[in-house]
Amino acid sequence: MIQSHVIEVSGVFAGAAVKTSSKFRFIAVDPRLDDLDQSEWPSLSEIRRVAAHVLVTGRLPERSMPAPHEPAR
Repeated sequence: MIQSHVIEVSGVFAGAAVKTSSKFRFIAVDPRLDDLDQSEWPSLSEIRRVAAHVLVTGRLPERSMPAPHEPAR
């Protein structure tokens, strides 16, 4: 069974995270987060942190913050 987690930022439903074998895949529902859609992250807190940054600033974080991992194709 697939387990999903709601990703909410300041009361805004940003998307959902689905547990893969070792990471969490983010499925964006807010169009402002399209660049993060289908990206993979080591933890739910990382997804929330980066999603919040994008929603507040309108841009992806600087390189000093961990970048999302692209899913295997």
